Amino acid sequence: MLDWFSKQRRLKIVEEPFPSEWEAIIRRNMVHYSMLGDDEQMRLQRLIQIFMAEKSWEGCGGLELTDEIRVTISAQACLLILNLPHNYFDNVETILVYPSEMMLPERKPGFFETVLEPLQPELPISGQAFRQGPVILAWDTTLDQGRHSKAEFNVVYHEFAHKLDMQDGAADGTPRLRDREEYRDWVKTCSREYLRLIQDVEKGRQTFLDEYGATDEAEFFAVATEQFFCQPVQMIKSAPELYRVLKTFYRQDPAARTGNKA
Repeated sequence: MLDWFSKQRRLKIVEEPFPSEWEAIIRRNMVHYSMLGDDEQMRLQRLIQIFMAEKSWEGCGGLELTDEIRVTISAQACLLILNLPHNYFDNVETILVYPSEMMLPERKPGFFETVLEPLQPELPISGQAFRQGPVILAWDTTLDQGRHSKAEFNVVYHEFAHKLDMQDGAADGTPRLRDREEYRDWVKTCSREYLRLIQDVEKGRQTFLDEYGATDEAEFFAVATEQFFCQPVQMIKSAPELYRVLKTFYRQDPAARTGNKA
């Protein structure tokens, strides 16, 4: 019954015309939008309408939320699920948006924890995703990375890739896949590329994938997703098998779109 009500509510939402002001925002703030075909743009618009309506949005650190902020973030997040079976990131309830990088709270040792080394100092972050919590984003980073065609990174793609990864209950670098064959291919390919990145980083070699991807399997998937959408042609040259499995998973071919930019 709940699914029926959700479906009816969503149908009513997408019956409303997509505001021209929103499309102007997307064209201004999301360079990858102009690379999509007309049908893809229309489907993305419908996803944005529902995503914006269903999520709780909070401005933090004095930031006043606007349609520009909500539309820009929604468009980039929904690009990831454009061709995926999905339920509109049902594991995302709240999106917290700060004006700029924010500081992680200082970690305190546990009651039974023996501290042998100094705890890591506070670090500024531009985004974070929690398995059973919100997505946190810095607006200035989101805006800057979304607008530039040569940006190598995208904090929205990164954090929402984490949320895709977490949908099966674990942040382990393996999102929900279609069948055992895809799972075997994913594990074989991503394990090889992940270990290659670790070895290259340890030996000080220059790498195509950002070295932050060597942190663990979850960060590897999030970093790979960023660069799959931001630098697809370069990924084909540097890591063709990784590009292939991401293309299969996302059911998108960003490299083929690079000539479609208006």
